[in-house]
Amino acid sequence: MQANYWHDKWEKGEIAFHQFKGSPLLKAHFTALELPQGSRIFVPLCGKTRDIAWLLANDLNVVGAELHEPAVQQLFHDMEIQPEVSQREDLGLVHYHATVNDRAVDVYVGDIFQLTRDLVGEIDGIYDRAALVALPSEVRAKYTSHIRKLSGTAPQLLISFDYQQHLMPGPPHCVNAKEIAKHYADDYAIQLLASVDVEGGLKGKVPANEEVWLLKKLG
Repeated sequence: MQANYWHDKWEKGEIAFHQFKGSPLLKAHFTALELPQGSRIFVPLCGKTRDIAWLLANDLNVVGAELHEPAVQQLFHDMEIQPEVSQREDLGLVHYHATVNDRAVDVYVGDIFQLTRDLVGEIDGIYDRAALVALPSEVRAKYTSHIRKLSGTAPQLLISFDYQQHLMPGPPHCVNAKEIAKHYADDYAIQLLASVDVEGGLKGKVPANEEVWLLKKLG
């Protein structure tokens, strides 16, 4: 899947994945990560999610990654924050940074695979609501390997969808229990926290469950 696909989606406003009030599943299950106040949480492919404001308000530092820069500009506009913006031309990234009530928010715009552990710093937890399910099957193994290396196998709250993929092309793609285990079971204990029906079906087309998973490093 090319970057132009997502730029086109954003420019056309085809962003059904964006939740204007944030994710109720995050609010219901976030404490399962057991992150102390002041921890740094990584939000991959964050878009302009309202969840970032919620995480900051809950005394966490946030690191995000997003491909489409106007979405990041809208994110900071919605939070009424004026960020500092700098270039990492060597990596093809743009870095947005701001401090909110003594907590930092850093969002890197560009190819998530260009992020390095030295660049993003220590990550204590991951909140993946719209990243893994956005990626085609041939990219998911590369993505999950990158996330493990980038975070040092930090614990994750992962939200996925389970539905009959042949009935509707993604994204969001069907990423069920079997596939999550395929990518993460070697490094994580995997626990299903909740499975809820998608009201009206996914995109109003197919029955689906939205599932919340807790991944914690083995050992």
